[in-house]
Amino acid sequence: MKVPILKLGDILLTSIQEDLTDQDAVDFQNDALCKVRTSEVMGLVVDITALDVVDSFMARVINETANMVRLLGAEVVVCGMQPSVALTLIEMGRELLGVETALNLELGVEKLRSLIEKRQS
Repeated sequence: MKVPILKLGDILLTSIQEDLTDQDAVDFQNDALCKVRTSEVMGLVVDITALDVVDSFMARVINETANMVRLLGAEVVVCGMQPSVALTLIEMGRELLGVETALNLELGVEKLRSLIEKRQS
């Protein structure tokens, strides 16, 4: 399954709409990194609203993707996490360390814009 990544001005928006296989998750990570690099954007919002479950591998992929995108010079916000997903991540000891989060997509974009402004000043 290919996860769409859309460009909106100087940011990218992506929404993971269904559970991904491990290979799909790795493909998503590669696609996101390539898109950040080639489109020279300032940030990426990853919307996971549709995910009811995030296993330890997917949590690792999201965390690593966020860190890799920051190494490329862009900011990242993960948004839309379901309460059950947050609970599961904490119980597994796989919290998203150093990853900015927001309640929903609208707040995610606002937070990303704020992070970009701070970086530019």
